[in-house]
Amino acid sequence: MIGLMIVHTGEALIDFIPVSDSQGNRAFKPVPGGSPYNTAVAAARLEVPNTFLGRISRDFFGDQLVDYLKQNEVDTTMVARDDALSTLAFVSKGSTGEARYAFFAQGAADRKLQIPDIPALHERVRAIQFGSISLIADPVGETIIDMVERERENRVISLDPNIRESLVEDIPAYRRRLDRAVAASTIVKVSDEDLQWMSGSGDVKTGAAALLDRGALLVLVTEGARGAAAFTKDLIVRVAAEKTSVSDTVGAGDSFHAAVLAWFHHTDRLTRDGVASLNESDLQGLLRFAGAVAAKTCGRPGADPPRLSEVATRFRSW
Repeated sequence: MIGLMIVHTGEALIDFIPVSDSQGNRAFKPVPGGSPYNTAVAAARLEVPNTFLGRISRDFFGDQLVDYLKQNEVDTTMVARDDALSTLAFVSKGSTGEARYAFFAQGAADRKLQIPDIPALHERVRAIQFGSISLIADPVGETIIDMVERERENRVISLDPNIRESLVEDIPAYRRRLDRAVAASTIVKVSDEDLQWMSGSGDVKTGAAALLDRGALLVLVTEGARGAAAFTKDLIVRVAAEKTSVSDTVGAGDSFHAAVLAWFHHTDRLTRDGVASLNESDLQGLLRFAGAVAAKTCGRPGADPPRLSEVATRFRSW
């Protein structure tokens, strides 16, 4: 582990992406995925030193997951291998490119992360990124919540709930866990749809205020083609979406989240004080950079985020 580091934790799974051959025959291509996993890969491509913490199967899909982390220079020293099978997610594209998912995860390796699997974190670790379907099941959900609650005063904690309601069996219990996750977080990155589900309000400002009241210092809301918005106790900043041709939206939110963390890393503000001290200009720069990274991802099939060299020419001054 070299330099400052972000720990990404949660599900690591195989996305089956729909593809067609030259004759129009449809099939599914297996590719590494999972929201925190995608964010780790995207952050590494944006030249942020980071590691993935989680359980990954010893099956051949698990080998694919670990190999892809290594190919993208994500540290794997916190990965534990497990004899359980890998989680599988089949992806279907809607008419406007939005992704729909069907998950097969019962008893899977990435759901079996337990508190003894969590190592003592080195002082070089500045941030923990977590969320998504790993917060639904146990023991992984309680393990991750325990860790972020323990570390909330020592590191930047960044949450993307990435809600998949169809997987939730006990909605009241899940809402209580999300409340704990938000309360432990410095940054909450959320889609407008997830925000409405969490807050019960269709008004983005009202929903973001509710998350700030629960303890977050910064709430970032992605609104698809409408762009994105940043909310603090004192500021509201909105930035229009980057123009791009959309192949699909798989991994777009994850790459946006990775870009947010990369912006804080490259501007040397990846601390709680750094997040708390942002002004309007800072938030505009943050949203524009994250939007540019997400737009590049949307222009490609699957979760294929850009490298820093593809977007940095516009952000040399950060």
